[in-house]
Amino acid sequence: MKAAALIVLSETSLVGAGLIIRVVSEELPVPVIVFMRNLMGLLLLAPLLLRAYGELATKNIHLHLMRALVGVSSMACLYYSWSTLPLGQAALLKQTAPFFIPVVAFWWLGEAVPRRVKLALLIGFAGVALILNPQEGSIETGLFVGLLGAALGATAKVTVRRMHLTEPPRRIVFYFSLFGALLSSIPAAMHWVTPNTTTLIWLLGLGAASTLAQLLFTRAYSMVPAAQLGPFTYSSVVLAALVGWWLWDETIAMMTILGMLLVFAGGVLTLNRSNTRPRADRGPVGQPER
Repeated sequence: MKAAALIVLSETSLVGAGLIIRVVSEELPVPVIVFMRNLMGLLLLAPLLLRAYGELATKNIHLHLMRALVGVSSMACLYYSWSTLPLGQAALLKQTAPFFIPVVAFWWLGEAVPRRVKLALLIGFAGVALILNPQEGSIETGLFVGLLGAALGATAKVTVRRMHLTEPPRRIVFYFSLFGALLSSIPAAMHWVTPNTTTLIWLLGLGAASTLAQLLFTRAYSMVPAAQLGPFTYSSVVLAALVGWWLWDETIAMMTILGMLLVFAGGVLTLNRSNTRPRADRGPVGQPER
């Protein structure tokens, strides 16, 4: 119960971050928001990371750079979806990452895909098709960008699994925080808009909410197996939909609700599967791009 409560609090923090993204996106371009989030996160985590100074030497700097590049790209896509889509839809698109993880892990790490997971993928992607729901031959760009962000996020998590064979968690967190801030500064410089004092306060809140969500998530999954906690991660979808309805009068079409139910069903099947082993060793999937 304590671990489930931590997951719900983590997802609540994530929705809070999405709410802040929606607010500040009226003043700042998404690349600037992504950079400021990474910079704030690096500053907030600096005291913790400095304690791991002796663990920072690595022979796999290329994997850390790849993880940061994919992770920041995923973050940019998901932030774009938070800024353009109804909050409930944006939260749901993030939750489609479990459908991409088995595909990436099979292609890269050689992990088997059990029949149950194949069924879960079919159900989940059928739900995604209903959510896309093309009307008059067009599909909203934000939906595709959000799905791309989920796929990139899944790739980042599998990269963490691959790095776990040689890299301790603190080293992974340090290099993602450092490279994430550096890489995101490039597109931010190209679209730079100086935030005012009020926006800076919002951005600090974004960094705090995202970091809190990450820490709560990590703590919860250190207490209880992922299979028992997976369904609770969908609490963010319900909460985001309620917040969007309350603050912006956002409504969700019945076809989208049906798609959400299919995504939820497929996600539960995926998250409750037996853990499979890659060819060498099995490690944790890693942390979400939040």
